[in-house]
Amino acid sequence: MGLHLSTSHYIYEIGTSDFLISFFDTIEYRLTKGFFGKKYPIVLNEFYNGNLKYENLEKAERELKDIQKRLKKFKPSKVVWDKNDLNKKPPWGDNISSDITDLSNYHVTSDGKVLFDVIFRAIEKGKSEKSGIKIE
Repeated sequence: MGLHLSTSHYIYEIGTSDFLISFFDTIEYRLTKGFFGKKYPIVLNEFYNGNLKYENLEKAERELKDIQKRLKKFKPSKVVWDKNDLNKKPPWGDNISSDITDLSNYHVTSDGKVLFDVIFRAIEKGKSEKSGIKIE
C-alpha cells in the first residue's frame, strides 16, 4: 500500500515513499541549495515530517505556490530521485509521459494526478474542516 494524505474526513492517494521523498529532495536540492528547511520551513520541516498543522495550512500553501512556480523553470530531466545519490534514477528512467513538461508537473500520483494539485486540494479540505494534514 502506498502513502496518502489525510484530513479529518478525506484521503488522497500519493504513491510510494520513494516517490514522495523524491518530491521533497527535488525541492531541497533545486531550490534551497542545501539549506533544508530554511527557505521553506513549513513544507520542508513540518510537512516533510508527516504532520502539517491546521494553523500552518495558509503558510504551507504560499510556500508550495512559490515552489511550484520556481520548479516550472526546470526540465523533467532535473528531477532528484535521491539527494544522497544524485546518480540514482526513478524506476521508469527517462520513459515519462509527454504531459510532463517541467518539474512542477513531474510528480504524478499513483492515480494519475499532479501531486501539487492533490496537495492543494487536501489543503483546501483541511481548511474547510479545520483539520491538519497527515502523511500516512
